[in-house]
Amino acid sequence: MSTNLNKYENKSYFMRLALQQARKNLGKTNENPSVGCVISKNNNVISVGCTSYKGRPHAEYNAIYNSKLNLRGADLFSTLEPCSHYGKTSPCTNPIIKRGIKRVFFAIYDPDFRSFKKSTKLLRNKNISVKTGIYSQEVNSFYDSYIKSKKSLLPYVTCKLAVSKDFFTINRKQKWITNEFSRGRVHLMRSNHDCVMTSCATIIKDDPELTCRIDGMISRSPSRIIIDNKLKIPLKSKIVKDASIYRTVIFYNKFNKKKIKSLKNSKIELYKISLDINDDLNLNEALIRAKQLGFYRILLESGKKLSTSFLHKNLVDDLNLFVSDKKLGKNGRNNVKKQLKSFLKNRKGVNEKVNLFGDKFITYKIK
Repeated sequence: MSTNLNKYENKSYFMRLALQQARKNLGKTNENPSVGCVISKNNNVISVGCTSYKGRPHAEYNAIYNSKLNLRGADLFSTLEPCSHYGKTSPCTNPIIKRGIKRVFFAIYDPDFRSFKKSTKLLRNKNISVKTGIYSQEVNSFYDSYIKSKKSLLPYVTCKLAVSKDFFTINRKQKWITNEFSRGRVHLMRSNHDCVMTSCATIIKDDPELTCRIDGMISRSPSRIIIDNKLKIPLKSKIVKDASIYRTVIFYNKFNKKKIKSLKNSKIELYKISLDINDDLNLNEALIRAKQLGFYRILLESGKKLSTSFLHKNLVDDLNLFVSDKKLGKNGRNNVKKQLKSFLKNRKGVNEKVNLFGDKFITYKIK
């Protein structure tokens, strides 16, 4: 793949390709960031790589060792500053130096204190040119969840809501509010989160699977966390039946010895969470525990009560709103127009707006 762009456009082009690589395993790299890497030589892409499933090996390592060509004198483009410390694996700066890479470009510095601004000095001491800041605004936005993971005890939460044109969340006459294209988008969203969180009420009402039901993507289905204060989840629900396949966690408070034994026999993890002043589970504590369990990107898919609780407790980072092109009128239940209007007042504006064959998909960057 050869390009005939000016020098700046060339660098930006290769970094955009690297960002496309990074998107592949977003939400599937555990505590590690999902990084993308492109190696070019004489304006030709000669190798690419992304962070592997569960976080190792890293993108730079994969791109370097995926190539059978001589990399001496090549340029390496990485979405994030290459690691330079020894952890569970050796640093990516080692093969960069060993294989004779001439220039390294990365979009933003790694907020991890073990790497922050450390690779630049190391690589320059080996006569490797290092430049940063290429395509940085887009890449910085991509790493919102990773950056938060380094600064906060809480995971990154995306709240997904589907509403009718007149803002009802429930259709009395049929299951779906939005069209098949919106529902397909939700499956893709699940694939780049490591966990879907919902309420017991949603399990009882809808009996959802919460998987990625798109051809070839079922293996990318996320884990599930259920907010279930009194352990009312039905033992015959799909979530319980599939718990041996997909990691499933229940946060509860009211003790029920018999139910706990049955759920544990179904391979479900259970953790007791304290109550807040309203006698509901403490959502802040639940999120802290979720991160301790290894969940960094959470997709909240639930009904009006839990979703609005998250929003008004300021626990949501992104709001993803699917709006149908149809009004429900008397067939609608649980109108959220008032709550959304109140919440979005004085908040940051629309981040993205997409037409899904009639439905609207609108994303709001909250924090």
